Amino acid sequence: MDIITIESQAYKELVTKINTIAKFVVTIRTEEKNPDNEWVDSYEVCTFLKISERTLQRLRSNGIISYSILSGKTYYTIAEIKRMLNEKRIRSTDECLMDLIQNHKLHAEQRRNTKTDK
Repeated sequence: MDIITIESQAYKELVTKINTIAKFVVTIRTEEKNPDNEWVDSYEVCTFLKISERTLQRLRSNGIISYSILSGKTYYTIAEIKRMLNEKRIRSTDECLMDLIQNHKLHAEQRRNTKTDK
């Protein structure tokens, strides 16, 4: 085991910097994120909006909805889902949309907690 010695003043400065970084990280984690920027997968969209996968496929094929594919899964932003609802391209209720947003937040928080527990 190596022992490293530093001056008291340098140690205090280092501790201050670490505390500043820790406060910043806590602040970032507790800030309310804009749900419109969150990405949800096809399964969540279909489940909570009570629409079929074929409906989403048709919207994608016709170039009506924007999406991204990552590792074989298709993702949509909440803003894009809201736009589809407002344009009446998807028949669902605002209550279903709020369920989607709330359950996505809950699921994302569970994933974050699982990652930090490891």
